[in-house]
Amino acid sequence: MTDLQTYTIAIVGALIAGGINTLAGNGSAITLTILTEVLGLPPNIANGTNRIGVFTQCAATSWVFHKNGKLNIKRNTKYILPIFIGAIAGALLAVNVSNEEFKAVFKFMMIFMLVAVLVRPKRWLRETDLEFKPKWFIYIPALFALGFYGGFIQMGMGVFFLIIMVLAFRMNITESNALKGFVIGLYTLMVIALFHFQGLIDWKLGAIMAVGQTLGGYVTAKFATKNKKADQIAYYVLIIVLIMAVLKLFLG
Repeated sequence: MTDLQTYTIAIVGALIAGGINTLAGNGSAITLTILTEVLGLPPNIANGTNRIGVFTQCAATSWVFHKNGKLNIKRNTKYILPIFIGAIAGALLAVNVSNEEFKAVFKFMMIFMLVAVLVRPKRWLRETDLEFKPKWFIYIPALFALGFYGGFIQMGMGVFFLIIMVLAFRMNITESNALKGFVIGLYTLMVIALFHFQGLIDWKLGAIMAVGQTLGGYVTAKFATKNKKADQIAYYVLIIVLIMAVLKLFLG
Protein backbone atom coordinates (compact mmCIF):
# COMPACT_ATOMS: atom_id res chain seq x y z
CA MET A 1 0.00 0.00 0.00
CA THR A 2 1.41 3.40 -1.01
CA ASP A 3 1.60 6.40 1.31
CA LEU A 4 -1.16 8.09 -0.72
CA GLN A 5 -3.50 5.12 -0.24
CA THR A 6 -2.67 4.91 3.44
CA TYR A 7 -3.30 8.59 4.08
CA THR A 8 -6.50 8.50 2.00
CA ILE A 9 -7.83 5.68 4.17
CA ALA A 10 -6.81 7.65 7.25
CA ILE A 11 -8.59 10.85 6.18
CA VAL A 12 -11.76 9.12 4.98
CA GLY A 13 -11.95 6.99 8.13
CA ALA A 14 -11.38 10.08 10.27
CA LEU A 15 -14.12 11.95 8.39
CA ILE A 16 -16.61 9.19 9.18
CA ALA A 17 -15.42 9.13 12.78
CA GLY A 18 -15.90 12.89 13.08
CA GLY A 19 -19.51 12.57 11.94
CA ILE A 20 -20.20 9.66 14.29
CA ASN A 21 -18.62 11.49 17.22
CA THR A 22 -20.80 14.53 16.61
CA LEU A 23 -24.11 12.66 16.49
CA ALA A 24 -23.38 9.85 18.92
CA GLY A 25 -19.87 8.89 20.01
CA ASN A 26 -17.27 6.11 19.87
CA GLY A 27 -15.76 7.44 16.64
CA SER A 28 -12.39 6.99 18.32
CA ALA A 29 -12.85 3.24 17.87
CA ILE A 30 -12.34 3.96 14.15
CA THR A 31 -9.49 6.46 14.47
CA LEU A 32 -7.58 4.41 17.04
CA THR A 33 -7.87 1.34 14.82
CA ILE A 34 -6.53 3.32 11.86
CA LEU A 35 -3.67 4.73 13.93
CA THR A 36 -2.62 1.32 15.26
CA GLU A 37 -3.52 -1.13 12.48
CA VAL A 38 -3.05 1.03 9.35
CA LEU A 39 -0.48 3.61 10.41
CA GLY A 40 1.37 1.29 12.80
CA LEU A 41 1.52 3.41 15.95
CA PRO A 42 1.94 1.80 19.38
CA PRO A 43 -1.31 1.98 21.46
CA ASN A 44 -0.09 4.68 23.87
CA ILE A 45 1.14 6.95 21.07
CA ALA A 46 -2.07 6.30 19.11
CA ASN A 47 -4.02 7.34 22.21
CA GLY A 48 -2.16 10.65 22.34
CA THR A 49 -2.13 11.26 18.57
CA ASN A 50 -5.88 10.67 18.34
CA ARG A 51 -6.50 13.65 20.62
CA ILE A 52 -5.41 16.16 17.96
CA GLY A 53 -8.32 15.33 15.68
CA VAL A 54 -10.68 15.08 18.65
CA PHE A 55 -9.79 18.65 19.62
CA THR A 56 -10.08 20.18 16.15
CA GLN A 57 -13.35 18.36 15.52
CA CYS A 58 -14.79 19.52 18.84
CA ALA A 59 -13.69 23.10 18.21
CA ALA A 60 -15.45 23.10 14.82
CA THR A 61 -18.68 21.52 16.08
CA SER A 62 -18.82 23.75 19.17
CA TRP A 63 -18.66 26.83 16.96
CA VAL A 64 -21.48 25.54 14.75
CA PHE A 65 -23.70 24.53 17.69
CA HIS A 66 -23.08 27.83 19.49
CA LYS A 67 -23.78 29.86 16.37
CA ASN A 68 -27.13 28.09 15.98
CA GLY A 69 -28.21 28.40 19.62
CA LYS A 70 -27.72 24.76 20.62
CA LEU A 71 -24.80 25.29 23.01
CA ASN A 72 -25.50 27.04 26.32
CA ILE A 73 -22.23 27.16 28.23
CA LYS A 74 -23.40 29.43 31.05
CA ARG A 75 -26.34 27.22 32.00
CA ASN A 76 -24.15 24.11 32.10
CA THR A 77 -21.03 25.40 33.85
CA LYS A 78 -21.71 23.21 36.88
CA TYR A 79 -21.45 20.14 34.64
CA ILE A 80 -18.31 21.26 32.81
CA LEU A 81 -15.94 21.77 35.75
CA PRO A 82 -16.01 18.27 37.34
CA ILE A 83 -15.61 16.65 33.92
CA PHE A 84 -12.61 18.86 33.16
CA ILE A 85 -10.90 18.07 36.48
CA GLY A 86 -11.59 14.35 36.09
CA ALA A 87 -10.18 14.36 32.56
CA ILE A 88 -6.89 15.85 33.67
CA ALA A 89 -6.59 13.18 36.36
CA GLY A 90 -7.36 10.46 33.81
CA ALA A 91 -4.80 11.82 31.36
CA LEU A 92 -2.11 11.87 34.04
CA LEU A 93 -2.75 8.16 34.53
CA ALA A 94 -2.89 7.46 30.78
CA VAL A 95 0.60 8.80 30.07
CA ASN A 96 2.03 6.33 32.58
CA VAL A 97 -0.24 3.27 32.30
CA SER A 98 -1.26 1.22 29.25
CA ASN A 99 -5.01 1.11 28.62
CA GLU A 100 -4.89 -2.25 26.83
CA GLU A 101 -6.05 -4.17 29.89
CA PHE A 102 -9.11 -1.97 30.13
CA LYS A 103 -10.45 -3.15 26.77
CA ALA A 104 -11.45 -6.51 28.27
CA VAL A 105 -13.90 -4.67 30.52
CA PHE A 106 -14.90 -2.17 27.84
CA LYS A 107 -16.97 -4.64 25.80
CA PHE A 108 -19.22 -5.42 28.77
CA MET A 109 -19.66 -1.72 29.39
CA MET A 110 -20.81 -1.36 25.77
CA ILE A 111 -23.53 -3.96 26.34
CA PHE A 112 -24.75 -2.03 29.36
CA MET A 113 -24.83 1.17 27.30
CA LEU A 114 -26.80 -0.50 24.50
CA VAL A 115 -29.43 -1.72 26.96
CA ALA A 116 -29.64 1.75 28.53
CA VAL A 117 -30.22 3.31 25.10
CA LEU A 118 -32.88 0.82 24.01
CA VAL A 119 -35.01 0.90 27.18
CA ARG A 120 -37.76 3.55 27.06
CA PRO A 121 -36.63 5.30 23.86
CA LYS A 122 -38.99 8.27 24.36
CA ARG A 123 -36.56 9.60 26.96
CA TRP A 124 -34.09 10.25 24.14
CA LEU A 125 -36.51 12.40 22.15
CA ARG A 126 -37.67 14.86 24.80
CA GLU A 127 -36.76 18.51 25.24
CA THR A 128 -34.37 19.66 27.97
CA ASP A 129 -36.08 19.74 31.37
CA LEU A 130 -35.05 23.18 32.63
CA GLU A 131 -36.77 22.59 35.98
CA PHE A 132 -34.70 19.51 36.81
CA LYS A 133 -31.93 20.22 39.34
CA PRO A 134 -29.69 17.21 40.11
CA LYS A 135 -28.14 17.01 43.57
CA TRP A 136 -24.51 18.14 43.70
CA PHE A 137 -23.42 14.99 45.55
CA ILE A 138 -24.74 12.95 42.62
CA TYR A 139 -23.62 14.91 39.57
CA ILE A 140 -20.15 15.96 40.78
CA PRO A 141 -18.81 12.40 41.42
CA ALA A 142 -20.59 11.05 38.32
CA LEU A 143 -19.16 13.70 36.03
CA PHE A 144 -15.69 13.51 37.60
CA ALA A 145 -15.69 9.77 36.82
CA LEU A 146 -16.92 10.50 33.31
CA GLY A 147 -14.12 13.02 32.77
CA PHE A 148 -11.55 10.63 34.25
CA TYR A 149 -12.56 8.00 31.71
CA GLY A 150 -12.38 10.49 28.84
CA GLY A 151 -8.95 11.68 29.88
CA PHE A 152 -7.73 8.12 30.24
CA ILE A 153 -8.88 6.47 27.00
CA GLN A 154 -11.46 8.69 25.16
CA MET A 155 -12.96 5.77 23.18
CA GLY A 156 -16.67 5.56 24.00
CA MET A 157 -16.59 8.82 25.97
CA GLY A 158 -19.26 10.43 23.79
CA VAL A 159 -21.69 7.56 24.34
CA PHE A 160 -21.17 7.66 28.11
CA PHE A 161 -21.66 11.42 28.06
CA LEU A 162 -24.97 11.18 26.21
CA ILE A 163 -26.32 8.48 28.50
CA ILE A 164 -25.57 10.54 31.61
CA MET A 165 -26.80 13.86 30.24
CA VAL A 166 -29.96 12.55 28.55
CA LEU A 167 -31.05 9.85 30.99
CA ALA A 168 -29.73 11.15 34.31
CA PHE A 169 -29.86 14.92 33.81
CA ARG A 170 -32.81 15.08 31.36
CA MET A 171 -31.12 17.08 28.63
CA ASN A 172 -32.19 17.02 24.98
CA ILE A 173 -29.93 14.78 22.87
CA THR A 174 -28.92 17.49 20.37
CA GLU A 175 -28.07 19.93 23.19
CA SER A 176 -26.18 17.10 24.90
CA ASN A 177 -24.17 16.54 21.74
CA ALA A 178 -23.37 20.25 21.61
CA LEU A 179 -22.22 20.32 25.24
CA LYS A 180 -20.33 17.07 24.72
CA GLY A 181 -18.22 18.57 21.95
CA PHE A 182 -17.41 21.69 23.95
CA VAL A 183 -16.44 19.82 27.12
CA ILE A 184 -14.35 17.22 25.33
CA GLY A 185 -12.62 19.90 23.28
CA LEU A 186 -11.86 21.91 26.41
CA TYR A 187 -10.16 19.13 28.33
CA THR A 188 -8.55 17.60 25.22
CA LEU A 189 -6.44 20.72 24.79
CA MET A 190 -4.89 20.08 28.20
CA VAL A 191 -4.61 16.36 27.53
CA ILE A 192 -2.69 17.04 24.30
CA ALA A 193 -0.16 19.08 26.28
CA LEU A 194 0.33 16.23 28.76
CA PHE A 195 0.81 13.62 26.02
CA HIS A 196 3.12 15.92 24.05
CA PHE A 197 5.50 16.47 26.96
CA GLN A 198 5.68 12.70 27.40
CA GLY A 199 6.58 12.28 23.71
CA LEU A 200 3.38 10.34 23.01
CA ILE A 201 2.07 12.28 19.99
CA ASP A 202 2.90 11.88 16.31
CA TRP A 203 1.99 15.36 15.10
CA LYS A 204 2.22 14.56 11.39
CA LEU A 205 -0.20 11.64 11.52
CA GLY A 206 -2.38 13.46 14.03
CA ALA A 207 -2.71 16.43 11.68
CA ILE A 208 -3.65 14.16 8.77
CA MET A 209 -6.37 12.50 10.83
CA ALA A 210 -7.54 15.89 12.11
CA VAL A 211 -8.39 17.02 8.57
CA GLY A 212 -10.98 14.27 8.22
CA GLN A 213 -12.31 14.49 11.76
CA THR A 214 -12.79 18.25 11.59
CA LEU A 215 -14.57 18.18 8.25
CA GLY A 216 -16.79 15.29 9.32
CA GLY A 217 -17.68 17.01 12.59
CA TYR A 218 -18.36 20.39 10.98
CA VAL A 219 -20.69 19.05 8.27
CA THR A 220 -22.56 16.84 10.73
CA ALA A 221 -22.99 19.66 13.25
CA LYS A 222 -24.48 21.90 10.56
CA PHE A 223 -26.88 19.10 9.65
CA ALA A 224 -27.85 18.54 13.30
CA THR A 225 -28.68 22.20 13.86
CA LYS A 226 -30.82 22.54 10.72
CA ASN A 227 -32.68 19.23 10.47
CA LYS A 228 -35.95 18.95 12.42
CA LYS A 229 -35.44 15.23 12.87
CA ALA A 230 -31.90 15.59 14.23
CA ASP A 231 -32.87 14.15 17.63
CA GLN A 232 -34.32 11.00 16.08
CA ILE A 233 -31.41 10.58 13.69
CA ALA A 234 -28.89 11.01 16.51
CA TYR A 235 -30.73 8.39 18.55
CA TYR A 236 -30.74 5.85 15.71
CA VAL A 237 -27.08 6.52 14.94
CA LEU A 238 -26.29 5.93 18.62
CA ILE A 239 -28.05 2.55 18.51
CA ILE A 240 -26.22 1.52 15.32
CA VAL A 241 -22.86 2.60 16.76
CA LEU A 242 -23.42 0.57 19.92
CA ILE A 243 -24.61 -2.54 18.08
CA MET A 244 -21.61 -2.43 15.74
CA ALA A 245 -19.24 -1.86 18.66
CA VAL A 246 -20.63 -4.81 20.59
CA LEU A 247 -20.47 -7.11 17.55
CA LYS A 248 -16.88 -6.06 16.81
CA LEU A 249 -15.76 -6.49 20.42
CA PHE A 250 -17.29 -9.94 20.83
CA LEU A 251 -16.94 -11.39 17.34
CA GLY A 252 -13.67 -9.71 16.39
